[in-house]
Amino acid sequence: MDLNFAPEDEAFRDECRSFLAEALPGDVARKVGLGVQPTLDETMAWHRALHDKGWIAPNWPTEWGGPGWTVTQKYIWDEEQALANAPRPIPFGLSMCGPVLMAFGTEEQKRDNLPRILSGERIFCQGYSEPGAGSDLASLKTRCEVHDDRFVINGQKIWTTAAHWANWIFCLVRTSTDGKRQEGISFILIDMATPGIEVKPLITMDGLHEVNEVFFTDVVVPRENLVGEVNQGWTIAKYLLGHERMGGGALGTQKNGLRSLKEIAADRGLEDDPAFMRKVVEVEIELQTLEMQMLRMLAAVSADREIGAEASMIKIRRTEIQQRLSELKMEAAAYDASPYRIEAMEHGWNEEPVGPDYANALAAKYFNDRKHTIFAGSNEIQRNIIAKRMLGL
Repeated sequence: MDLNFAPEDEAFRDECRSFLAEALPGDVARKVGLGVQPTLDETMAWHRALHDKGWIAPNWPTEWGGPGWTVTQKYIWDEEQALANAPRPIPFGLSMCGPVLMAFGTEEQKRDNLPRILSGERIFCQGYSEPGAGSDLASLKTRCEVHDDRFVINGQKIWTTAAHWANWIFCLVRTSTDGKRQEGISFILIDMATPGIEVKPLITMDGLHEVNEVFFTDVVVPRENLVGEVNQGWTIAKYLLGHERMGGGALGTQKNGLRSLKEIAADRGLEDDPAFMRKVVEVEIELQTLEMQMLRMLAAVSADREIGAEASMIKIRRTEIQQRLSELKMEAAAYDASPYRIEAMEHGWNEEPVGPDYANALAAKYFNDRKHTIFAGSNEIQRNIIAKRMLGL
């Protein structure tokens, strides 16, 4: 198994770096590098730049506007944009709903949604989790009455990322209570402007507005918005979760985190502290080991070999490394990470920071990174998947 990149892949990497150097606004890259969330306008401006380049949907086939990249090229691009501190396009349409529609949607649904997702006209959010249904998603209770020409939906979704930005939502809803819980779920697309939908912000412990509650009260949805068949939603959900767990497959974000950790350690005079640098070396070794695992999987995918529980293994290690990096940055910055000022995360803030520029967002990042081992199926659930599929337990 050859884990080295071919010359043509390295040439593609150079092309990615040249494009990013030319097209990515420096102020936006600096903001992302400091842990400040770009505005919707900044995020969508970058979306349009990638769309104009033809690179907005690396995983899409050329038939629907994808660039026709190999698996390796997708991996390289994912890494390079993270290393450049490019803002992530809103993923729910591009990486989740789009692939679902290609696999399960009608031709009319594809023609209506895919070009609009590609251009950024249609911004989706994901209506999965509920107050009583997170990792145990089959427990969802949002009710959907089935009529000949329409559906009527009542219920609540929670932790809905970007619902305050989105104009559409794809939802799992309960269309039947007969049989196994998984057999009574359907997958539906809903216009967020439909009467009866209310979005309420949830301010997380870092003080930022990223997630929301979404309430549905007698929301009427046309029958043609059903994806697949009634009660087929669990099959679609599993397909989509596979895409979500492998989303952002490269390790550019973690490599950037390691680089900034070393810079903070140098600034704080910790490079000669053997106890602290041992921790840095340990997480660097873990990151290198994970990269080798990912490159082996990349080679397997390129050879059309099926990937099973490996996705769960990678999800666990990547998220744990992400959390470890944010922990070590907090430790390195020490007291300078304490005077967290939420105002400094807002756009237009131009006062002098209390400590170094890098320190203000460290607490917010530390708290926000707690979610990584929970979303897309908690790491505890991933370990159960590995035990079942790989160990036969």
